[in-house]
Amino acid sequence: MRDEQIDPTKRTLSFDQGNLRESLRTITLWLAIVSVSLWILRNNGHFIFLLIVAWLLAIGMDPAVRNLVNRGLKRGVATGVVMLGLVVITALFIALFGSVFFAQASGFITSIPNIIASQVDWLNRMFHLTIDPATVIDKLNVSPGQLAGWASNFAGGVVGITSAIVGGLFQLMTLFLFAFYFAAEGPRMRQLIGSWMSPSAQRVFVTSWDVTIEKTGGFVVSKLILAALSATAHSIFFAIIGLPYWLPMGIITGITSQFIPTVGTYIGILIPVLVAAFDQPRDVIFIIIFATVYQQVENYLLSPRISRMTMNIHPAIAFGSVIVFANLFGAIGALLAIPLAAAIISIVDTYGRRYELIPELKSLEGTSID
Repeated sequence: MRDEQIDPTKRTLSFDQGNLRESLRTITLWLAIVSVSLWILRNNGHFIFLLIVAWLLAIGMDPAVRNLVNRGLKRGVATGVVMLGLVVITALFIALFGSVFFAQASGFITSIPNIIASQVDWLNRMFHLTIDPATVIDKLNVSPGQLAGWASNFAGGVVGITSAIVGGLFQLMTLFLFAFYFAAEGPRMRQLIGSWMSPSAQRVFVTSWDVTIEKTGGFVVSKLILAALSATAHSIFFAIIGLPYWLPMGIITGITSQFIPTVGTYIGILIPVLVAAFDQPRDVIFIIIFATVYQQVENYLLSPRISRMTMNIHPAIAFGSVIVFANLFGAIGALLAIPLAAAIISIVDTYGRRYELIPELKSLEGTSID
């Protein structure tokens, strides 16, 4: 009797029961970890977000702290000196411009319906439309009554609403407390975390930590400096031309131009342009000219010098990170997206492996890989 040959195309797929059970347990464990993590994030999202802000603040302070440590100060004392300097600078700004800023900001909030109505009227005249300004204001949920309440709460919280003051101080103290801990106890934290790892994993951990601190810290500091310079320059210019709400407008322009990639410059200048169009239309031309000139000065003079020791992020990655973090944490998340992306990219650049390009790729025109 001839032995039947088994067709290799007709093989039975079988599983090892032990491996299958182990795989199912692993998948179940990871699903449980993800579920618990999401539950913790949902119920403690604000606190976790506060920790992220404190961590970024500690990273931003680290270069100054290290400089003082190298001069002989203990790390805790150095961290306290740097943090005290930040508090003094913030207090001086509030003392000099706080009342002006909050008064102008509350005035700007209450004027939003008039600005929208003015722009809708202009569109109707220019393009022969029949848009009802009241309908637009209602759809945007920016009615005068509601905005007046917002402005009252905004200004009142500054001058004396006890609950708002206490809540704000508590949040600020929590932020500074964890920022101080992250900055002052950084070496001990690394030792503690490293003690849970194997020697090879410790080397990866230390390298990743150092690269993140160096690159991300420099990135945060450079962006804050550029934002401060931009806000100062635009605020002074807006004050010179008599733009209403010149201080909030300048600060908005400075922050958005640095922390919202690609479109941040246009968004930052759009709001002052709309305010100018409502108050004095000819100022729109002056604002656009000044913003264009300043952007060139920043691109070719300020940014290369300030950002020389930091890393660059591709605009597409930066813009995508802003969208993701804005969806997760709102407007403030959009501001923190780029520093967090810088931390992730710094680690990937350190351990990512690259190969020599083949001639067909190397000879492509108009391309380069740093």
